[in-house]
Amino acid sequence: MRKKDKRREVMSKKQQMTLNVFYILLGSSVVAVSYNVFLLPNRIASGGLSGFATIVYEVAGIEPAITLWSLNIPLFAAGILLLGGLTYGGKTLAGTLFLPFVVYLTRNIQPAVEDPLLAALFGGIGVGIGLGLVFRAHASTGGTDLAAQIINKYTGISLGACVFVMDGFIVAASAFVFSFEFALYALIGLFVTGKTIDIVQTGLGYAKVAYIITDKQADVLPLLLNQVDRGVTTLHAHGGYTNRERPVLMCVVNRNEVTKLKQAVQSADSHAFVIVTSATEVLGEGFKKETAGYTK
Repeated sequence: MRKKDKRREVMSKKQQMTLNVFYILLGSSVVAVSYNVFLLPNRIASGGLSGFATIVYEVAGIEPAITLWSLNIPLFAAGILLLGGLTYGGKTLAGTLFLPFVVYLTRNIQPAVEDPLLAALFGGIGVGIGLGLVFRAHASTGGTDLAAQIINKYTGISLGACVFVMDGFIVAASAFVFSFEFALYALIGLFVTGKTIDIVQTGLGYAKVAYIITDKQADVLPLLLNQVDRGVTTLHAHGGYTNRERPVLMCVVNRNEVTKLKQAVQSADSHAFVIVTSATEVLGEGFKKETAGYTK
């Protein structure tokens, strides 16, 4: 049995590794194609090294793939030396090298749109989808993320602040190279990219968390377990005014189950106090299940 378990574990790790490599290659390809189809031909430099490569291409005529390679490779080497070891690992090295390669292969592809606003929106979506897939593999495409890690270690500035400053600098530079209007389009693309990454990472199925304060726990609890068919956790709390114990029922449901939950609570206790808030991501039984390499 132990040998079979070990074989299954080895196979599972191989499958996860294969899936991670697939995510990296697919994600890098989506980013590269979106860049060449939407962002570059419409002169939208929406942050990151790709945005910097767009500015360099406009000013000096250097192929973006060359710029990406010439900056990503030294940054990765600096990360190994300054951060101590292969911080980003072989998976990130794959993304760092493959992304510029696909940018080079698709450099002559025809632009999809000529409207800068549409390019910013759909380019941002495409880049967000691609980066989200790469991040799901616990990897990166290098660039400003790696530079932010280095700056964070030696200055103490937060990673978010580092990335924000670098992206802001690139967008500001695009205002001088192109125009203020194109810088605004770049900001739109940057915002859409961030939101799309979040969606790819957490999914569209935002769950809801309900906190229920009731004096009729014995009546409400069975309805949540049986009618709503969701687990319930009892949280110990005290009323601020009465200073007496007031247990709180916590129940996580999908969006389409919120109405059923409220009706169940109301039928048992019309005076119950119910708070419903959003949960960005829920892992566990009845929701998504995550393994070491990916989320199902």
